[in-house]
Amino acid sequence: QRKNLTLFFSIGLLTSWGTALLGVRLYWMGNKPPSFSNSDNPAADSDSFLTRTLTFFYLPTKNLWLLLCPDTLSFDWSMDAVPLLKAVSDWRNLHTVAFYAGLLLLAYFSLKGSSNERECNGKTVMNGKQNANGHSCHSEMEYKTLEVKSSFASKEENGIKKHEMQKLQLPSTENIVILSLSLLIVPFVPATNLFFYVGFVIAERVLYVPSMGFCLLVTVGVRALHVKAQKRFLKNLVFCSTAALIVFYGLKTVVRNGDWQNEEMLYRSGIKVNPAKAWGNLGNVLKSQSKISEAESAYRNALYYRSNMADMLYNLGLLLQENSRFSEALHYYKLAIGSRPTLASAYLNTGIILMNQGKTEEARRTFLKCSEIPDENLKDPHAHKSSVTSCLYNLGKLFHEQGHYEDALMVYKEAIQKMPRQFAPQSLYNMMGKCIVSAS
Repeated sequence: QRKNLTLFFSIGLLTSWGTALLGVRLYWMGNKPPSFSNSDNPAADSDSFLTRTLTFFYLPTKNLWLLLCPDTLSFDWSMDAVPLLKAVSDWRNLHTVAFYAGLLLLAYFSLKGSSNERECNGKTVMNGKQNANGHSCHSEMEYKTLEVKSSFASKEENGIKKHEMQKLQLPSTENIVILSLSLLIVPFVPATNLFFYVGFVIAERVLYVPSMGFCLLVTVGVRALHVKAQKRFLKNLVFCSTAALIVFYGLKTVVRNGDWQNEEMLYRSGIKVNPAKAWGNLGNVLKSQSKISEAESAYRNALYYRSNMADMLYNLGLLLQENSRFSEALHYYKLAIGSRPTLASAYLNTGIILMNQGKTEEARRTFLKCSEIPDENLKDPHAHKSSVTSCLYNLGKLFHEQGHYEDALMVYKEAIQKMPRQFAPQSLYNMMGKCIVSAS
């Protein structure tokens, strides 16, 4: 119909604009989807179709619980924060069934009520209450007009026209519920892993917009209960319950704000949800505060919960190296390389320790292996290139000390070709000049 043309035009414009934004983002990403580590989204990395299906269907249930009862919050829900559902017998599947059943029932009754309202409005109303079939329409609409009519009844008698009063009528509960469900579901769909895998299991930030629909849904429920309640005691009970809900949520907000005062408190608050990640980040903070023993303890606690974290193994090795515990540092660097063979910074520090220990041949092999790491699927390409350039610099320096000036010059030229934009090349050119002078 002609009156719907504006609606269709708006939907078409919104769809076109969204498609354009997705296209631009895909272009900036190199026309390929982003890559995530296995720990970011363990369910997506699972080889079992059953595990992926059960877990992905369960995650919206977990998100709803965070909205309903945010008793436990965390800055990070990756790794093993939410254990995978590997079997149908897992009791958490009952939560999944209850969640989707309730969602479908809510949507069904909302759409059904909206349809009944349209039928009622399309039939002749007799005596202001009954339609042609004798069924009451007033009972289905009283929740949206009762309060307005009671407050404006006296004003209508004083000359206010009926159509002016009708403009002040509240929207129907069914329409508000549909809007609430739309705000609750549609913005959350991209985070469900249904169309593409995302780099997180649960992220509280994706609940910002859905929380608007959730709060609106709670408000509609409270309003409906208050209108349906016939006795004053029940109305007071609804009012007091709502006030208590607001107070408790407000107190939870105050408590949670305390966790965000600084990084240390934030990471400590996440230990009970994601101990490996929280202890690791806490170790970095304690190290920056020069609390060396506490930082070492934090790193070891992180490795206790997840022993194959390459970054944590490297950080612990770096901490030990800075405190002249070279043998222990070398051990953790090698473990980090074993966990992630592309971690160039671990090769670099390993080679430096081996050079200082006089193990020049082993150091040469380490630097050479680092320079051969491919530049694909890296977590931090810029840091990787800087580490590779530093490895080549040290390799050339090693050749120079051994009198292999031509080999050193070739290595320095390779380092200049591979160095990133932010790398300072002065030391490379200086060593190249020394090689040329020494060779001549």
